This record gives sequence, structure tokens and C-alpha cells, in this order.
Amino acid sequence: MRAVKSKNTAPEILARKAAHRLGFRFRVHGSQLPGRPDIVLPKHRTVIFVHGCFWHAHNGCRKSSLPKSNVAFWKEKIERNRLRDRRTYASLKKLGWRVVILWQCEIGNLDAALVRLSDEMPSLRRKE
Repeated sequence: MRAVKSKNTAPEILARKAAHRLGFRFRVHGSQLPGRPDIVLPKHRTVIFVHGCFWHAHNGCRKSSLPKSNVAFWKEKIERNRLRDRRTYASLKKLGWRVVILWQCEIGNLDAALVRLSDEMPSLRRKE
């Protein structure tokens, strides 16, 4: 599992490309904010997390199934991730930030990422 990246993953890069194409200017990996969001839109007080379906247990997604071996370990690990996510979202909302979650399975290509991001953020779309 050491080879699994936590930053600059393919879905995260797709989300960044989509946000940029939609006209948003952003910061990456906001270290000053709880949870170090993948994308930070300071002007709009919005943060975007790009979650891997397996690591954050995306409900109903085929990519989120547990491994067949060491099941107890993985259940506990995934549950800790979900608990940490909930705390992070609550902290950010308390600080006045809007939280957007993009799932790996939802943004498989740039077109899907553009659609998903623009659907999620209609009030933030850049005026042409």
C-alpha cells in the first residue's frame, strides 16, 4: 500500500483541470485548513475533496468493496477514515467553508468531471 499516492492522483488532477476550465482559480492542498482539502477556492469560501471510492467507502460503488483477507483490519481502517471525514467537514463548515465532495467513480474523464463540478457548483459558475 506504500505505492498508493495521497496527493496528485489522477482523479484529483482531472478535478483540477475541470475547475480551471470552468474558470475557477484555486489553491491546492490547503495546509492551513482542517483535512488539507484537495482544492481550495478562497474567493468562494469553498473546498473540494476528491475521494477514492475504496478509501472513503463510497456507498453503492463497486470500487468500494472490502478485500477478502484481513477484513477486520480494513473495516476498522475505512471506518476511521469516514469518521475523520465527518469531523473535518464539520470543522470546515463551522469555519464558514462550503464542502464539496467528488468521488473517483463520478469523474472518470474530463467531460464527466466538468459536468459533475458544474452541477455541484451552479451558483459559483463564472459569468461569461
